[in-house]
Amino acid sequence: MAASVNNLGDEHVAVQKLQPQAKIYERLLKLGAFYKQQYNTEPEFYVRVPGRVNIIGEHVDYCGYSVLPMAVDQSIILAVGTCPEKETLQLRPLDEGKFQSFDCDLNDLDIKLPKTGGPAWYNYYLCGIKGVQEELGKKWRPIGLQVVLSGNVPLAAGLSSSSALVSAAVLATAHVQGMHLDRKLLASISASCEQYIGTHSGGMDQAIAYLAKQGCAQHIEFHPKLKGTPVTLPAGSCFVVANSLVQKKKAASSDYNERVVECRLATRWLAKSQKLPNWQEFIRFVDLEEELHLDNAAYAQLIEKQLTKSLYTRDDICETLNITEQQLEMDFLTPSTQHMQQFKLRQRALHVIQESGRVIKFRQICEQLERRASKQDIEQLGKLMQQSHHSLRELYECSHPDLERLIALSVKQGVSARVTGAGWGGCIVAMCDSINAAADYVKVLKRDYYAQLPPHLLERYQPNDFNEVVFATFPSNGAELFVQ
Repeated sequence: MAASVNNLGDEHVAVQKLQPQAKIYERLLKLGAFYKQQYNTEPEFYVRVPGRVNIIGEHVDYCGYSVLPMAVDQSIILAVGTCPEKETLQLRPLDEGKFQSFDCDLNDLDIKLPKTGGPAWYNYYLCGIKGVQEELGKKWRPIGLQVVLSGNVPLAAGLSSSSALVSAAVLATAHVQGMHLDRKLLASISASCEQYIGTHSGGMDQAIAYLAKQGCAQHIEFHPKLKGTPVTLPAGSCFVVANSLVQKKKAASSDYNERVVECRLATRWLAKSQKLPNWQEFIRFVDLEEELHLDNAAYAQLIEKQLTKSLYTRDDICETLNITEQQLEMDFLTPSTQHMQQFKLRQRALHVIQESGRVIKFRQICEQLERRASKQDIEQLGKLMQQSHHSLRELYECSHPDLERLIALSVKQGVSARVTGAGWGGCIVAMCDSINAAADYVKVLKRDYYAQLPPHLLERYQPNDFNEVVFATFPSNGAELFVQ
């Protein structure tokens, strides 16, 4: 076990000595005590992986475009020990009332997906183990694991609780297996192994989980390779997250994967329209942009010119792409999207291309604001967030009536806000001019949205004055590993 404190620079997850002044200290001690109660011994190390809020750049990562998220304070934490004589995984959640314990043989990892509803919580952990196992190949050793875990990232809220759990499992397993804890490699393993639960993730959640730095957001690029650049958010600005409490699990519904399918089909359609000899190779907007040397405005024009219908049928697609219906199902439709009959190629494509342009503009304005203060520039950031939300609602159709109520209250307060995460529920993120403005805004949301919730939700969230579901947030660190 790597118990030495090593520092390999920012590129790697360093093994840190747990200090009493660490923000997470009390939570980890409580988890350590629970570990001892469960396994009658002390844990060997702790893992912390944060949730995230995406400030701008929604539904673009799986098309190859960059995003601008920040890690939040809320996180998944694990206490881990090894049991080399057993080749089993033992998982014990701190919240035993809500989640069942799980044990399995590490030589027989089986991720069972239900026909309806989302995967059981422990399948996300198994994904992480399987990802490391695949990466290591013949070097993999089935070392017994004893794990307890706890999380305060709201579930199914678009703050990446499931990806944080997968990423935490990857980090813990990689450490036990003696791997070099390279942040980019771990992010890439974490992103690709989510496919085991049927999510065709673009990689944003895992990248920010590993690359985040305290005090700044990250501009994360995926093409040509994974790269994170710290972005200082405007001085004085304060971001607020408000949870609609409409739960939406990406892996439990086909909506997310349907959008991925529509983007791939739109890319192929556009590639063919440009008579590229290798048009059949394109499934990501970013690769086509590169091939055709298009800027953002020219790309949007191409979409408007070539994708003229608001709805395309299976017949339209098969005819234009010169494929059979069976090929469409095999090459494009994933297990959860086999039922699709109609495709909104134009709307999805326009959203992705225009949103990718907004991410670049947002970063540029933040960089200008670092050099000099400008009220106009800050207003421009707010406008970009508003445009993003409008596009997600109208072109991507991933809002929800309760999210719209939160947005309407924000507009009334003069606050720019947008849906964040995959959508169809979950959270909004709002940008306030100051900490005081944020406090006033939160008060209004508590009074006009949260205090009106149905009784069962009031009972759950009101005793803590709704602080779990609406809060100001500041950028936190990415994945961390501690020893005592």
